[in-house]
Amino acid sequence: MNARAFLVRGLIAGLLAGIATFFVAYAVGESQVETAIGIETAAEAGHTHSHDDSAAEVSRETQKTWGLLTGTVGVGVALGGIVALIAAATLGRLGRLQPGGSTALIVAIGFVAFALVPFLKYPATPPAVGSGDTIGGRTILYFGFVAISVAAAAGATYAAVKLREKFGTYTGVVSGIAIYLLVVVVAGNLFSTVNEVGDFPADTLWFFRRASLLTLATMWGVIGVVLTGLVSRLYAEQSAQIRRQEFAASL
Repeated sequence: MNARAFLVRGLIAGLLAGIATFFVAYAVGESQVETAIGIETAAEAGHTHSHDDSAAEVSRETQKTWGLLTGTVGVGVALGGIVALIAAATLGRLGRLQPGGSTALIVAIGFVAFALVPFLKYPATPPAVGSGDTIGGRTILYFGFVAISVAAAAGATYAAVKLREKFGTYTGVVSGIAIYLLVVVVAGNLFSTVNEVGDFPADTLWFFRRASLLTLATMWGVIGVVLTGLVSRLYAEQSAQIRRQEFAASL
């Protein structure tokens, strides 16, 4: 099993994940975006501004259909390829896990470190929330926290593997989780909190963020299930081929 075999399967998994994510985002997220845009338009109207959808370079109809599909598929393919290459690079380095289990673990760690924990610190915000003057600072904070979370996950995983070799699986796993949590909790308290919600309706904000998290989970979940399945199948086929070759050589 080489990196190319992983990459091809990662791209396939990412493509399927992107398509699935589009349907989920369209079904549960677009209605919340429309509601938020309506609130933003009403606020602009109150300040003698107008929100002219027809003047936009890309219409809302295109944004929420082909634009959304293009975005989710593009992100899915890129993410699937990256996850697959990381899974290939760590193959055989995560204890006694077989390729399928090792791949599933990488996806789970990636989801927690790259998506879930940063989302909990800096959750997604709909249109009409947040000042345009602070978007640069908010972006830096978010990606800075993502970088720390991913680095902490990598370091904690490495420590867990080393501790497992000396003290056993239980101690290794618990120690790795503790190290990661310690780093992200400290970082979460040191990083500035962003609170620009204002008087935006709490229920709309909650529904939007819930839909955003469900969309993230769909992307990572489909990549994990498909990539793990494809890698496990490839490993089984190659193992069977090796056994047949060994049997033939013994005759």
